[in-house]
Amino acid sequence: MPRLTAAQLAYGSATVVLATLSMLLLSGVTSVVGIAVIALVALCLGLLVSVKAAHPVRAHRTDHAASAAPAPAVGSPAAAETRIPASLRR
Repeated sequence: MPRLTAAQLAYGSATVVLATLSMLLLSGVTSVVGIAVIALVALCLGLLVSVKAAHPVRAHRTDHAASAAPAPAVGSPAAAETRIPASLRR
């Protein structure tokens, strides 16, 4: 698993702190078991947020004409140009 970035750690930490405070204030729990459950839920939520922050939501393409074009034949020069980046071609 790749290491988390600083932004991911910040999002996850902020989520844990804010979720814990809000759940404790809204629920009014005073028992040790209740506080432990809330802390565990907040930690899981923070972990989920930090991992999901690495994968931004991709926008859907609206240009259907470009995706409907047929792929070049396997042995053709056009197929080689699409597979090899221009910086690596001689």
